[in-house]
Amino acid sequence: MNDIKCECGQVNPHGTVLCESCGRLLDESRSAEKLIDMRYEGSARRSQTYNKSIIDKIWNFFSSVKVGVWLIVITLAASAIGTIFPQEAYIPPTIPAEEYYEQEYGWLGRAYYLLGFHNLYSSWWYLILIASIGMSILIASIDRFFPLYRSLKKQRIMRHEGFLKRQRIFGTTDMSVKPVDWDSIQNRLKQRRYKIREENGNILAEKGRFSRWGPYVNHIGLIIFLIGGMLRFIPGMYVDKVLWLREGETKAIPGTNGEYYLKNNKFFVEVYDKEKDSENFAAAIDRVGAIAKNYQADVTLYGTEGGALPGEKPELKKIKDHSIQVNQPLKQDHYALYQVDYKLDELYKMSFNFIDKKTQEQFGQLTVDLYDPQKTYKLKDGYSVELMSYFPDFKFDEDGQPSTISRIPNNPAFIFKLFSPDKPKGEVSFVAIKQTLEPLGENKYKLAFAGIETRNVTALTVRKDLTLWVLALGGAIFMVGVVQGAYWNHRRIWLRKKDGEIWIAGHTNKNWHGLKRDITAIIKDTGINEPIDQLQEEKSFAKGEDKKYGSA
Repeated sequence: MNDIKCECGQVNPHGTVLCESCGRLLDESRSAEKLIDMRYEGSARRSQTYNKSIIDKIWNFFSSVKVGVWLIVITLAASAIGTIFPQEAYIPPTIPAEEYYEQEYGWLGRAYYLLGFHNLYSSWWYLILIASIGMSILIASIDRFFPLYRSLKKQRIMRHEGFLKRQRIFGTTDMSVKPVDWDSIQNRLKQRRYKIREENGNILAEKGRFSRWGPYVNHIGLIIFLIGGMLRFIPGMYVDKVLWLREGETKAIPGTNGEYYLKNNKFFVEVYDKEKDSENFAAAIDRVGAIAKNYQADVTLYGTEGGALPGEKPELKKIKDHSIQVNQPLKQDHYALYQVDYKLDELYKMSFNFIDKKTQEQFGQLTVDLYDPQKTYKLKDGYSVELMSYFPDFKFDEDGQPSTISRIPNNPAFIFKLFSPDKPKGEVSFVAIKQTLEPLGENKYKLAFAGIETRNVTALTVRKDLTLWVLALGGAIFMVGVVQGAYWNHRRIWLRKKDGEIWIAGHTNKNWHGLKRDITAIIKDTGINEPIDQLQEEKSFAKGEDKKYGSA
């Protein structure tokens, strides 16, 4: 498409409405308009000029403010839906997500899972929405910034007559009737911090141009913020995991790629004592019972030395001991482990006596580690027990068969086979808490419950966030743009001598009352007539016409 050459000699890109230099109206179809649209100085925007290739269509789609708003609305709606039920990272790890959501929330939970809302913030389509918002902000900014910058940079002091007449603030003064105090005008403009440019006695006074870039600074901040959010999905940049650690247990810290291990030496909960502690807690203790004073996990942090082959036990080197309390995390490198939850007296080991049902004679004792049960337990004098099946969280399924809800021993049950010298083929016994069944007929021997061992469990949140500085930078830049665009505005005043008259015109991107106050103060007692607000005059005229013909 051909460029447009103005009478002043300025070559303007195709689609320009107002000459970038003198302000002459280039689009003849708008010649009947009394006021001109100064939003982007009448500059040519790519999105309004080209619409042929696929690149043009993509550009025009993402440069639309409406499209950007809808993308934000859709993303906010999806984010809100993602908070209705807990995300997959926060559900019990002992049950598949598909089953959990349906069991807990019915058909709504199933729909929630099938639509991908259970793992929303790392899903591919949510990331595409975030990327689309960033692309929309970037393209919309480029589409508007460069034409606006070019127009403001090239603007002349001597503006076209049609440009001045079509400004919202405009007025004329006959110099032959009133002498004009030109020096006072310039001094007052300087006092109000206007930057003055003068040519052949004509003036362009301007201030606050930097405020026009406030929205674009906002956009830069938003783009950086979105980049920071997307960086969280790059491995190693962001970790937010939960580690359940039992007393005496050593586990790799999730998210560290096996670099660090943690051992739970002891976990305990302290409560306020009504007699020993402050009297301030007495009433509360009487009302609600025990009040927690301290949650504490005494742990040991280990690091790995050298590399370990898959399946090989790594060589650990002690780094330090630490007591993790609420708001007092264990920190190492960029990782922090916070105390968030616990479970007291979780079943750990169960002991049974091998006895004769009639005589109650004992033939040995076996202890089952509920997290690492053995296949066979050898007792004295040829007596032994084989563990045929183990159900950590026992229940009967729909077919009446024994099954387990989870791998946590909340309600352990066993199917044992008991061997003795007189029963070499063994006897099958089903043993659960307060329940013993003999599915293959009456047995001579049984396993009698002898005791349990419990241990406490602590839940630690493992955090690592290398994106915080990116998010903070984006937020800070965004706030700079907000302040820049909210507390300042771009004001311009043109004064032109024309055929024995002085023409005055004014424009601002916002706060027209402020501009009017400036003009009134500048021209007071200088001989220049007060300019009129052509938009208000037009509205007043329209209202008058409505009243005049209202009864018709």
